[in-house]
Amino acid sequence: MIDLRSWLFIPGDSEKKLAKADSTGADALIFDLEDSVAPENKARGRDLVAGLLADRPQEARTSQLWVRINPLDSGMVLDDLVAVVAAAPDGVMLPKCGGPADIAQLSFYLDALEAQAGLAAGSIAILPVATETAAAPFTLGDYAKVPAARLAGLTWGAEDLAAALGASTNLDPAGGWALTYRTVRTLTLLGAKAAGVQAVDTLYVDFRDEAGLRASSRASRAEGFTGRLAIHPAQVAAINESYLPNAGEVAFAERVVAAFDAAGGAGTVGLDGRMLDIPHLKQARAVLAKVGAYGG
Repeated sequence: MIDLRSWLFIPGDSEKKLAKADSTGADALIFDLEDSVAPENKARGRDLVAGLLADRPQEARTSQLWVRINPLDSGMVLDDLVAVVAAAPDGVMLPKCGGPADIAQLSFYLDALEAQAGLAAGSIAILPVATETAAAPFTLGDYAKVPAARLAGLTWGAEDLAAALGASTNLDPAGGWALTYRTVRTLTLLGAKAAGVQAVDTLYVDFRDEAGLRASSRASRAEGFTGRLAIHPAQVAAINESYLPNAGEVAFAERVVAAFDAAGGAGTVGLDGRMLDIPHLKQARAVLAKVGAYGG
C-alpha cells in the first residue's frame, strides 16, 4: 500500500464539518469519536459517522476513511465498533494504545465484527497512537517482535502524554519539543521502521502557521516519517506537498534506476563519484513509486 501523507481529524459529531470532508484533499480522513466528542454526544457521533461511511462505498471514496475510536479501557470501544464496522471503514485509530497486546485485542473484536458484517477478514487496518501513556513508549520496539497483519503504522501524541506525566508543558524554552517528547518521537520512528509500517508524525498545532508547518514537515520527511496528522483542513495541502520528494530527489532517483538498469544486474554502480548499492536502488524506486502514486 502506498504511504498516506495527510491524516485529517474531523469531529464525529459535527454535521457541518463532516459534510465538507470530501473536499479537503486529505489522503485519509479520521472521523473522531474520542477527544473531540463530548460524552453526551458519543451516540450521535457514532450514528453520523456510520451514516457517512455507509453513503461512501470503498470503491467510490476519494480518501481513505478512518475512525478514531475510544480507548480500550473506556467502556465504549464495542459500542464504537458495532456502530461503524458494518459500514467498512478503511481503518481504525486506537488512542492510548499500550502496546501490541492492545492491537491483538482490537484485532480480535474486528475479526468477529467483520465476519458478522460479511466483510473480508483483515480488511480494516489499525493505526495506534502509541505513546500517550507513561508505559507505552517502552513497547515501541515490540511491534516488530509481535507482527500484526492489521498494523498500518505507528503515530505519537504529545498532549495526552504530557497530561499522563503531569507535565506543565511539552515544549522546551526555544519552543521545540522537550527532551522527553523528542525521545518518544524518535522511538516511534524507529519502532515503525522496525515493524515495516508507516511512521506518522504528530500534529503541528498552529494551523495558521503554514511556513512553520512546511518546514517542520520537510524535516520530518527527511528523517523518515511518511506522513503527518492534521488538525485543520488548511494544513492538508502543505502536508501533502511536504511529504512528496522534491524535483531534485526525483531526478536523482531516475538517474540511480537508469544506472542500475544499464549495469545489467550489477549489485553496485558508480554515479557522480559515489558508489551506490542495492539499498540506494530500493530507495530510488520508492521515491519514484510515491511520486507516481500521487501523480506528480
